[in-house]
Amino acid sequence: MRAAPTILHLDMDAFFAAAEQASKPSLRGKPVVVGGLGPRGVVATASYEARRFGVHSAMPMGQARRLAPNAAYLVPRFAFYRAISGQVMGLLGRLSPLVEPLSLDEAFVDLEAGGLADDSASARAVGERLRAEILATTGLTGSVGLAGSKMLAKIASEEAKPDGLVLFEPGTERALLAPRSVRIIPGVGPATGDHLRRAGITTVADVVEAGEDELVRILGRSHGASLYRMALGHDGRPVVAERDAKSVSVEDTFDIDLHDRSRIRLEVERLAERCVERLRRSGHSGRTIVLKVRRYDFSTLTRSETLRGPTDDPLVVREAAERLLELVDTTGGVRLLGVGVSGLADYTQEDLFAQAEAEAGAGGDEGGGRAEAGGGVAPSVAAVAAPPTATETATRRWAPGNDVRHAVLGAGWVQGSGLGRVTVRFEEPGSTAPGRVRTFSVDDPELEPADPLPLVPGGVTGTEPAAPVVRTGD
Repeated sequence: MRAAPTILHLDMDAFFAAAEQASKPSLRGKPVVVGGLGPRGVVATASYEARRFGVHSAMPMGQARRLAPNAAYLVPRFAFYRAISGQVMGLLGRLSPLVEPLSLDEAFVDLEAGGLADDSASARAVGERLRAEILATTGLTGSVGLAGSKMLAKIASEEAKPDGLVLFEPGTERALLAPRSVRIIPGVGPATGDHLRRAGITTVADVVEAGEDELVRILGRSHGASLYRMALGHDGRPVVAERDAKSVSVEDTFDIDLHDRSRIRLEVERLAERCVERLRRSGHSGRTIVLKVRRYDFSTLTRSETLRGPTDDPLVVREAAERLLELVDTTGGVRLLGVGVSGLADYTQEDLFAQAEAEAGAGGDEGGGRAEAGGGVAPSVAAVAAPPTATETATRRWAPGNDVRHAVLGAGWVQGSGLGRVTVRFEEPGSTAPGRVRTFSVDDPELEPADPLPLVPGGVTGTEPAAPVVRTGD
């Protein structure tokens, strides 16, 4: 534990939903839910107005709609959120060389390492200045927690929400923690919480009273001893500037189960290409290709193939993913597909760039055709896989929340679409009043998708290169 509250935790307030409200004046002060809008979608973020109805992150979208039927339901604009997150992380980087991002909207900062704070007064001044800079730069608010440890800094930022700052003075840890639920301690999830509850331990004070020996008996030596130290407020975990990337992956959940094998193969090809794009943006290559398939009955299968060396070649990754697909029974339907690359390195094994071509030349069955029983040759996947239907294309093109531009009416966003029509509200982030609403045919030549507008003059849009989605080890 530190003698001064020089560990800062920043958590942006309802980040995705707040970004949507800031860019759409008609939604300010109203319930907004961002997430997958299909029957299997889940809530990514809910605005504070929507939370009053009981809507929260990870809730099935169908349940959210029942709780808040009049809320605005929007698809996520991840490129836009990543661009804003990049600005926020840039501000944090000016405070200290030790910044530990946890997600797009959350990070720890070691102020002591940056030489900006060595007591409560200086730490509070840095935190308040950061909140002001975030608002001026992005138009959004963030909550700040300051304490002598990561655990307490995170608890403080949660208490500061929304748009506040809470500082816990070192030396007050035990009194602050004692009445709180044991679930507030890092590493205590639902299973451990239930285990402790059955033993009569529900608060942090109960943990201290039980003692280390009893906790070790209940949870085992490592977990029990760690929990006891945390309950006493002893958290010596450092702020780590970089976490080693373990894998890069992408996945899609489908509103309707996919049954056609050719369509499934086509989706795997697309996922492989998207995965390689993210892999290259992260500056990595990888040796192990992973395919994830969630079937109609929610059973999830993963298959992997390790190459001779690291690669970032899209053809190599795609064909490896296709080979893995051959090992999976998709009878009955597929609801989710994912492609990932692990075993990351910062170099590429050059001879792998020609691997697919060499295998095809050697008579492998992964080229443009496959030998079939009876001596026939199957046409290539591209030739037989049906492209997305017109309805699927329109749904993706005119999804609620997406940005559009009309040749005459200017910038707007999609409120909804269906039956060959799309309804658009024409307004911009700087508008002082809700914009007007118009309805068009989905193939209106004067209406087209557009890039997001910046939330503040001179701010970022979603046109910057998106940061890679990199999974990290815990």
